Amino acid sequence: MTRTSLRLALIGDSLAYGSGAAGPRDALGPRLAAALIDAGYDVDLSVLAVPGAVSRDLAAQVRRAAPLDVDLAVVVVGANDLARLVPPAQSAAALASALADLRAAGTDVVVVPAPDMSTVPWVPPALRPLVQVASATLQRQQAAVARANGAVVAAVSDAVAAAFGTDPALFSADRFHPSSAGYAHIAQALVPHVVAAAHARRDGAAA
Repeated sequence: MTRTSLRLALIGDSLAYGSGAAGPRDALGPRLAAALIDAGYDVDLSVLAVPGAVSRDLAAQVRRAAPLDVDLAVVVVGANDLARLVPPAQSAAALASALADLRAAGTDVVVVPAPDMSTVPWVPPALRPLVQVASATLQRQQAAVARANGAVVAAVSDAVAAAFGTDPALFSADRFHPSSAGYAHIAQALVPHVVAAAHARRDGAAA
């Protein structure tokens, strides 16, 4: 079987970077790259994500991606926007601008909307309903601008939140970032979306 070369980039915040994972291979990027290799791709992975990034920081990462001729970008952002109370419309507008630049460069994109921050252990129980509503609001706005810019939306938050809300082992020692087990769970949810996007790009190029 002929293998297809694929330049993959992870863009966004600490979740895209892999903060909390026990080792580099446990992070999200290497896990997604391994799944794509299993699916028949020769993957060149670039992790451009920066821990602590909010949506307005995506522009700098997209500029760093430009000379790499990225085929497929996975954008994971929103947790820090929520933690810092960035207005959702402002976050979504910054995401839209970054996506427009990626798409203009010929990059296909999978957007992973913000996680449900109400599952984070240090969020007080009394505030969790409000945090859940805020998370859902940002997720909807992110999904809307992603679709408007031709990106794939990997709507995995509900499934991931259900697991993280019941299994403390999915969090790392800081009780904020995922553990290696947490990244494995997130990657498992994302793999079908990422592989499908890679296949769609490959099949479109062959048509």
